[in-house]
Amino acid sequence: MILQKLIKLLFYTFVIVSLNFCSNSKVKEEAVKEIESADSLLNISNAKLNHVKISFTSVQKKSINEVIKVNGKIDVPPQNMISISITLGGYLKSTNLLPGVHVKKGEVIAILEDPQYIQLQQDYLIALSKLKTAKLEFDRQAILNQSKAGSDKAFQQAQSDYDILKININALSEKLKLINIVPEKLSVENISKEVKVISPINGFVSKVNVNIGKYVNPSEVLFELINPEDIHLNLKVFEKDLPKLYINQKLNAFTNFEPENKHRCEIILISKDLSIERTADVHCHFLDYDKALLPGMYLSAEIESQSKESYVLPLSAILNYQAKHFVFIKVNSNSFLLKQVTIGSNNKTEVEILNYKDIISKEIVLQGNYDLLMDLKNSSKED
Repeated sequence: MILQKLIKLLFYTFVIVSLNFCSNSKVKEEAVKEIESADSLLNISNAKLNHVKISFTSVQKKSINEVIKVNGKIDVPPQNMISISITLGGYLKSTNLLPGVHVKKGEVIAILEDPQYIQLQQDYLIALSKLKTAKLEFDRQAILNQSKAGSDKAFQQAQSDYDILKININALSEKLKLINIVPEKLSVENISKEVKVISPINGFVSKVNVNIGKYVNPSEVLFELINPEDIHLNLKVFEKDLPKLYINQKLNAFTNFEPENKHRCEIILISKDLSIERTADVHCHFLDYDKALLPGMYLSAEIESQSKESYVLPLSAILNYQAKHFVFIKVNSNSFLLKQVTIGSNNKTEVEILNYKDIISKEIVLQGNYDLLMDLKNSSKED
């Protein structure tokens, strides 16, 4: 009987201890949640204050230029990407091109050779020689026809032969121009098995698709060149920021590995189509293009919007915690209230406070706010 009473007593003691433990855990959990979501008061001793360097600021009304941070990449319009091919197939004899190499307009960038180039030049020179004879015969028949010494049929045949040769020569001349041979400079002495590939632009090489000795068909692209004069930056801007942008607006772009090197740009086009991600393309022109910037390279950009009157705090006064924003308000010399704030635009040094009425005319902790937050969390866990 006594043993049974003892067992019951131990059981009830265990239950009470367990309930107390659960209750204390729940209290601690609620205390932490209170810090994360609601206003919390921190009372701190003078001893601790001596180890925390605290300074204060307050909400100020001033003009603020919002800095819109976006990302994008360098793009080239289709008209500035040149594919180099040869009208007549041939074997690549030589080229010095590599991706990234700069070329000048009119520069020889490759040499091809093939027997058909010789045949085309031969056909042109033979036709040119025949034309001289046909011209003499046509003139002779014209004189005879005028004096009625020759027949009309002979005159018409001479005229037809002469016209056919002129057509043939004009066609061959255009074919020669397609492979960069100047017909007027062609003679028996300078017939060549080689043709030169000439750069049509000032720019740089983006792709090399051939190698020495390879036979290139007319449909194949030997090289791809880029004209950097119209290289632009294509930014992805979210829908909410589009009304803040305008044509000719200036911005700074930079690479992630060299953020201090700013590239000045100007907005030239704002797309009216939104993507699935609710972004629109904003095209920008480089005011001073850096040749180190290559198509496809990713850049970040900072766009300053037009200024507006706002109530602001220094960015360093804002605590970012659990995806929310807080400030510490001074209650008295040893008490500080943690207050959640709603922020708006910022310019990298100051931030707009949308619920400024809750903290206006209050002393806001500027320096030492993260130290206070740590004390508040620790004190909540100890309670």
